[in-house]
Amino acid sequence: MPIQALHALFDATWQRDMAENPLLASYYGETAYNHLWPDLSPAAEARAHAANADALARLRALPRSALPAEEQLNHALFEHLLQARLALQPLHPEAYSITARDGPQSLNELSELMPLGSPAEVEVWLQRLQGLPDYLAQFEALLARSASDGRTQPRLLMERVLPQLAMQLVDEPTQSPFYGAFRQLPVAMPGVPALQARARALIADRIVPAYRRFEAFFRSRYLPACRDSVGIWDTPDGLAYYQNRIEHHTSTKLTAAEIHAIGLAEVARLHGEMQQVMDQLGFRGSKAEFFAKLRSDPQFYYDTPEALFAAYVMAAKRIEPELPRLFGKLPRSPYGVRAIPATSAPNTTAAYYSGPSVDGTRAGYYYVNLYRPEMRPRYEIEVLTAHEAVPGHHLQIALAQEQQDLPKFRRFADINAYVEGWALYAERLGYELGLYQDPYARFGQLTYDMWRAVRLVVDTGLHAMRWTRAQAIDYFRANAAKTEVDIVNEIDRYIGWPGQALSYKIGQLRMLVLRAKAEAALGPRFDVRGYHDLILAGGALPLDMLEARLDQWIAAQREAAS
Repeated sequence: MPIQALHALFDATWQRDMAENPLLASYYGETAYNHLWPDLSPAAEARAHAANADALARLRALPRSALPAEEQLNHALFEHLLQARLALQPLHPEAYSITARDGPQSLNELSELMPLGSPAEVEVWLQRLQGLPDYLAQFEALLARSASDGRTQPRLLMERVLPQLAMQLVDEPTQSPFYGAFRQLPVAMPGVPALQARARALIADRIVPAYRRFEAFFRSRYLPACRDSVGIWDTPDGLAYYQNRIEHHTSTKLTAAEIHAIGLAEVARLHGEMQQVMDQLGFRGSKAEFFAKLRSDPQFYYDTPEALFAAYVMAAKRIEPELPRLFGKLPRSPYGVRAIPATSAPNTTAAYYSGPSVDGTRAGYYYVNLYRPEMRPRYEIEVLTAHEAVPGHHLQIALAQEQQDLPKFRRFADINAYVEGWALYAERLGYELGLYQDPYARFGQLTYDMWRAVRLVVDTGLHAMRWTRAQAIDYFRANAAKTEVDIVNEIDRYIGWPGQALSYKIGQLRMLVLRAKAEAALGPRFDVRGYHDLILAGGALPLDMLEARLDQWIAAQREAAS
């Protein structure tokens, strides 16, 4: 039967994906691969490319028109994803797999995704750590090949990796970032002292020496080979790579110039809304002066990481009881709030979300940055929580994972224009949930919306229009009231991850259009809870597929009312 063959292909490809990327498997909670590292060799890359081509050929041998409607959507999305993989591979994305915030320098943070509640689970982590030197050696070889091809990250970005690598070069094993997970093992677990002793020996004998070798290579060979420029345009096939990333992250065929223009228009619109809040507050100075006040006035900041953390927790607690007003179905999976680990906190953004495991044994987590609390404004806390926790990423991602009737590739689909578009749309839902009552909190929401509009301008500016890093920072600073540390970290994130920053605003704008379309079509019959349940029930989809799904729902609603 075509449906059985289709789902067998889905399942086989999913398992292959997990085996090829065990780190992603650990994130999803597919524990069978928790003892492994990815194979970064050219041979492994060639095998994956051939397997993707074979999967696409097998998929196309199954006629889509013979399938039920929902299976046709599965078929179309799977084809979309396989085609995207095949189109990207010749552009060598692996060359850019190290950034200022992710890479070998922070592999200790993987322990936060590992189940470590029993001696057997700790044994799996120890087994994985035993293979870490070989993985670092493969990563070294990958960076050497990339440097020979002229496909490197910018040097100024990679200089930020050196202090992170230095944190791994310890003389005392208990001071290693890798020992933290062993220090926190449950006291009641049998054999903890022996497991800790083995960890100390492994860190001293294998992990630290491997990092010393990798750091020496990175500092003396890779870093000098890195490029002076910051835009991806200055690499082989750079503009083609960027257009590929635009299409991947926005699920559209927009060009860099078109997105740049959209960004400029959104920046201008949001300045008008910001001025209204300034007028409400009675501020008589310029916007630059108001931004300076927000960045410097102590009333907008907490003095300690502990007070800042408590404020994030309380914001989440305030939102949760209001969710049933806008959603008919909420996820069963819980989420918690965690501090971003010290190894990456200085070089990463204000917060991020990590999803629950597929088996339900690990909750989702809203990670917040407590590094330099004097640079983390109070007026951003509500909007940031709405984006990263609820009704943003946790609500959307956890609900998608719980859709047991969908194949796994759909439950875990990473369609950025949908995932990040939803989270930015969720920031706007804060008004319907009773947030932003304080004018400064409302300005925080506008600041976050402006931040994503600025992204459209600076990301395309950097990667297609040859902007300098200083130009991008200056534009960001002039148009959004983010603090200096956030601005610099954000710009460096865009430099190292071309195109990803475009997904938020492009996705949000389309989602706002789709809601307006549904409201206009259904009039008084429009049910916001039913609408949101429809948008979230299918998991992440490319924007055109999402609109087609909505059109079917609108037609069904009209038919039911006739």
